[in-house]
Amino acid sequence: MTMRTSRAALTVVVASLALSLTACGQSGEGGSKKERTGGEGSTVGIAMPTKSSERWIADGRNMVAEFEKLGYKTDLQYGEDDVDQQVSQIENMITKGVDVLVVASIDGRALGDVLGQAADQGIKVISYDRLILGTPNVDYYASFDNEKVGVLQATYIIDKLGLKDGGGEGPFNIELFAGSPDDNNTRYFFQGAWKTLKPYIDKKQLVVRSGQRQLDQITTLRWDGGTAQRRMDDLLTKSYGSEDVDAVLSPYDGISIGILSALKSDGYGTSAKPYPVVTGQDAEVASVKSIVAGRQTQTVYKDTRALAKQAVQMADAVLNDKKPEVNDDTTYDNEKKVVPAFLLDPVSVDKANYQSVLVDSGYIKASDLK
Repeated sequence: MTMRTSRAALTVVVASLALSLTACGQSGEGGSKKERTGGEGSTVGIAMPTKSSERWIADGRNMVAEFEKLGYKTDLQYGEDDVDQQVSQIENMITKGVDVLVVASIDGRALGDVLGQAADQGIKVISYDRLILGTPNVDYYASFDNEKVGVLQATYIIDKLGLKDGGGEGPFNIELFAGSPDDNNTRYFFQGAWKTLKPYIDKKQLVVRSGQRQLDQITTLRWDGGTAQRRMDDLLTKSYGSEDVDAVLSPYDGISIGILSALKSDGYGTSAKPYPVVTGQDAEVASVKSIVAGRQTQTVYKDTRALAKQAVQMADAVLNDKKPEVNDDTTYDNEKKVVPAFLLDPVSVDKANYQSVLVDSGYIKASDLK
């Protein structure tokens, strides 16, 4: 072999070695990590829990619109309250090479393994509305001030019954409902409500006739209205004979609809036996119509348009190697880390202000309430 041939061969070997090292990507797990940049051509995986609630349909639609404005492609999937299905959907998104994930979990503890796969591929994760638990592979959290939601619901009950400063005839009977036990938000909603109601319960201005006050006694799996209706039927049968219920703490509009169905079946909704104060959350059209008609009393409005924009801003920042804006980096501990969060403010809505808050803002069309 001549000197010139030897040098040429050495050059080919060095170039091949460099190319090989570049292709390996030096992933910690031995796999490759995709180079992720923002803007046109990047794909966002959006995993939503269910289409059974209109708010999740709106969340998905709003995020797709906001991401597309910035030139992103989207892959929006709904798990239909099936944990295995949601896990499979996220796995498929990872396999297809999405650049970032926005996830509203069905079960906050069920995503550790699949989000580990995302981390291996360098895919950042934005936890949307419901905090994902038990995994370090959650980068940011976009939600509302969930404890404040409970405070607003409980405060409304107190005000409506005239209990502040020792007022109100009382004692008043109240029953408590909470959300799904596998949703971390359930704990925060109830925490806010309970700390607000407890002083009045301690003073016996409010009486929980069923005795069911602990969170594990009052949860409603999958936030299901039918489950809530059956429980309310049981409460009325066992704890209310000649007594009436004066207020029901309901954490979500779908649950409120079930509660109201049970109350109607028990004879409530007449001039002689009016509906109790019934709270809610999410300002769903059916419940706002119920409020206008004088059945449900209150809901907590959370502008999902604003939440979608916040999640999009977080994802866009991540994909452009910027730090997303957060306003809470101490509260949301998912048992593996404190997840930096941006929290938006919820708003209490009833018959007096639904027009200005919901209709005039364009959140709900006036024609939808007819």
